[in-house]
Amino acid sequence: MEQTKNTQLSIATYEQYAIFKTGGKQYQAVEGKTVAIEKINGEPGSSVEFNEVLLRKTSAHIVEFGRPFLTKPVVASIIKHDLGPKIVVFKFKRRKKVRVKRGHRQPRTIIRVVSI
Repeated sequence: MEQTKNTQLSIATYEQYAIFKTGGKQYQAVEGKTVAIEKINGEPGSSVEFNEVLLRKTSAHIVEFGRPFLTKPVVASIIKHDLGPKIVVFKFKRRKKVRVKRGHRQPRTIIRVVSI
């Protein structure tokens, strides 16, 4: 996934999609699309189910909302595990000669949505 400088998040408009929750974050699932999520256990090529489905849009006028979750899960397959973009953490205390520069790369899992 590309990093953009725009800080506003936008959900693309598709005929069918679902919003699911994993790792404390919410993601949009569209059949056949890839999504980078927080790292989960599993081997590449294996299938995973996300049971915490918050919303599902099946056609132009039919939208299901979970209270709190829907019963049908989102099914995806794991493509690979990798690391996200590098973040530089720089700590500085003035007049104390303290400068600490560290980097961090968050582990993530790339999945492909099979069915919503």
